[in-house]
Amino acid sequence: MSTAAVSTPGAPSASLRSLIPARIDRLPWSPFFTRMVTALGVAWILDGLEIQIASIVVPTLTDHATLGLSSTAVGAVASVYLLGEVVGALVFGKLSDRLGRRNLFMVTLGIYLFGSGLTALTMGSSGGWVAFLYLTRFIAGIGIGGEYAAINSAIDEMMPARFRGRVDIAVNGTYWAGALIATFAQVAIFTNLPEGVAWRVGFLIGPVIGIVILFVRSSLPESPRWLIMRGREKEAEQQISRMERWVAEKEGELPPVDESKAIEITPTTEMGYTTLLRVLFREMPRRSVLGSTLMITQSFLYNAIFFTYGLVLKQFYGVDKNTLPYYFIAFAIGNLAGPLLLGHLFDTVGRRKMISGTYLLAGALLAITAVLFDQGYLNALTQTLCWSLIFFFASAGASAAYLTVSEIFPIEVRAKAIAVFFAIAQGFGALGPIIYGSLIGDGKDPGKLFLGYLLGAAVMVIGGIVAAVLGVAAEGKSLEDVATPLSSSKRMIPAFPAGATSKEPIPGRIHLP
Repeated sequence: MSTAAVSTPGAPSASLRSLIPARIDRLPWSPFFTRMVTALGVAWILDGLEIQIASIVVPTLTDHATLGLSSTAVGAVASVYLLGEVVGALVFGKLSDRLGRRNLFMVTLGIYLFGSGLTALTMGSSGGWVAFLYLTRFIAGIGIGGEYAAINSAIDEMMPARFRGRVDIAVNGTYWAGALIATFAQVAIFTNLPEGVAWRVGFLIGPVIGIVILFVRSSLPESPRWLIMRGREKEAEQQISRMERWVAEKEGELPPVDESKAIEITPTTEMGYTTLLRVLFREMPRRSVLGSTLMITQSFLYNAIFFTYGLVLKQFYGVDKNTLPYYFIAFAIGNLAGPLLLGHLFDTVGRRKMISGTYLLAGALLAITAVLFDQGYLNALTQTLCWSLIFFFASAGASAAYLTVSEIFPIEVRAKAIAVFFAIAQGFGALGPIIYGSLIGDGKDPGKLFLGYLLGAAVMVIGGIVAAVLGVAAEGKSLEDVATPLSSSKRMIPAFPAGATSKEPIPGRIHLP
């Protein structure tokens, strides 16, 4: 028996003893996990695709051959999409914790397909059509933002502990595979199509991929961990049994379950965002500072460099806009290679050493590049190669930031915690393009951008130092060992609201040690 109802005196409801986390963690790798990672990990590919497609085709929407929009109207398109991501993460993060991972990763992908597909149907530049364009980009952003919360939670909860780090980091890194797909499409397709057709095709590439993935996702199970934490032991048993059968079909007899790994839980009441923030920053301040610092620093650096690299190449090195895609390919390859090649080290060398190391190394390399840039030693090619090397390490570290916030907080609030830190990171990250755009100016004063690069280097060094001091050694550990569930009997310590006059325990309330 994997679960059993037991009576716990004084508990708010019946407790459950479960071996489900141990049953997941002892599974060997199999085609089931490959299919799961492919079906769920496409979220990051789609986001990278959307961002890069927008950077390619949105500027052309000012032409009369397309929509003939004003520069002001075009400039807001990316901002509306990013705002939608934040809203989607917060809304669907809460719903994912309440309704389940599977329900939400189906819904969020559908919302993205709907929004991005409708974008291609924008027909003009009148006020109504501009509003339609903004609405569709906002909807697409909502879908992708919701994916971040639901998908990270699902992958972590259904992935055996010894594979979790490398898989999560590789999946987050595939954002750059999406960006590469968009760039290759620009080179191979967009240049051979009329502008009036090309931009519509661009916004339909993602939905075509998404439709295929939607069918693949339909066969995936609900997270057994989430089900058991909600007290739905019968459904949890059904889902874990399905996973075990799929794995056993390819791998043969499964390893025995360690009975000592059983957990005892008592399902708790749902926690809203206000309570969550209080719990995170008051009851778990070290982990909250770690998560927010890692997310903010990587977001600031990425948005600063990624959204302005074309301006730097054009303004300082005179690169023609038609050749910019080729420089971006090298930049994106470095970003994609880092998580793929370094990911396994986060499971072997360890989270703290690797996260702090990649952040510090990225910061140091950016500082060196800043000096070379300021002294005039770089050209367009060597500048791009420097960026590729910097982000080889920074990309692995940034992917590990998402891994960190998805595994160091309890399962009952995991999706909401991811959403909170994602929203915080996006807010600070949005400052990067504004600051660096003003520093670039007309490209005649490299000294200003030199200081900006030093700022970016300092930001990453701060992230590395915080990771070294506050990092959590989560490698190879069960999620329940990294962050004890709120519903675990080990944590069921009565809590009392501020100003309470009675000291009677309040059912469902907890206090985090």
